Amino acid sequence: MPTETLSDQILRENAAVFEAMVNHRFVEDIVLERLSNQVFERYLVYESAFVETAISIFAFATAKARTIEQKRWLIVVLDALANQQIAYFERIFAERGIDASAYDVNRPEVEAFRCGMLDIASNGGFLDTVAAMFAAEWMYWTWSKRAVHVAFVDPHLKEWVEMHADDDFAAQAKWLKQQLDEAGIALDASERRRLSAIFGRTQQLEIAFHDAAYG
Repeated sequence: MPTETLSDQILRENAAVFEAMVNHRFVEDIVLERLSNQVFERYLVYESAFVETAISIFAFATAKARTIEQKRWLIVVLDALANQQIAYFERIFAERGIDASAYDVNRPEVEAFRCGMLDIASNGGFLDTVAAMFAAEWMYWTWSKRAVHVAFVDPHLKEWVEMHADDDFAAQAKWLKQQLDEAGIALDASERRRLSAIFGRTQQLEIAFHDAAYG
């Protein structure tokens, strides 16, 4: 039996790329209260396009989940994505007068992230998707916990950060971590390394995706 949980191994092996993402320029600009409206709005359009893809990603995970408990949890996640996060983007775009069609959501960095994550979900197993989404959601929760204390001027940015620092999002990130740890007990070293590599690749895709917000 491994002496280290799978999630701890993953975080240790990918510490450098994880730290690069949670300290990305985008995050630092939020923490230092200097994120421009132009960058934030471009990011919102790109992220909205990804969240639509995330519905498909979690649908694949739901189909491939091994237990009814996992499926029930993921159905709740799908509902939140479709009826909370997508609704957030629709409302924010209207309030800010953002025309999403004016942005190129197919630019290479954005497309690579969307297609890369969807490929993992469609062609990989349940744990592949869990590893990829653990990478994304643990990262968001980590930096949002730090940023949530900022005295935001922009209420929409404040809402976005709070959404990723709240208890519901934390529970989702921790659930993904738990799925990895429970499965990891029975996995051999090569399979653990493979899942760790998926986490690392996801962080690299996230970094490029966040770079794209700067034009």
